[in-house]
Amino acid sequence: MESIVRDGTQKTPSIEFDAEAGKVEIKGRSIPENSIEFYNPLIAWLEEYSGNAKPTTEVNIQLEYFNTSSSKCILDVFKKLEVIAKAGSDVKVNWFYEEDDEDMLEAGEDYQSIIKLPFKMIEIEE
Repeated sequence: MESIVRDGTQKTPSIEFDAEAGKVEIKGRSIPENSIEFYNPLIAWLEEYSGNAKPTTEVNIQLEYFNTSSSKCILDVFKKLEVIAKAGSDVKVNWFYEEDDEDMLEAGEDYQSIIKLPFKMIEIEE
């Protein structure tokens, strides 16, 4: 299965989805022109990965900012990860936020309350 690796831009996060390592990483800013167009290949990748997931899947989310349409797409990513967990993979979510960024901490806590996956909130010192 091919990995997805994309460099981040001013509007899109960097992406590293690596099936071999069982790693899913989204970092940066997520304000793409078309969030659905940006996230659909990632959701499709997770769909394929779910058929042959590693025993442990590590998810690292480190966003500085995301817009409303991205938040829905990120929720869809988490829903796919939830399916992977239900199928037996140990899915661990690391939600990174900067030390003074209450909004990003709350966003992680909101996702955690919706999705049945273990979240680890990790504060990054500036």
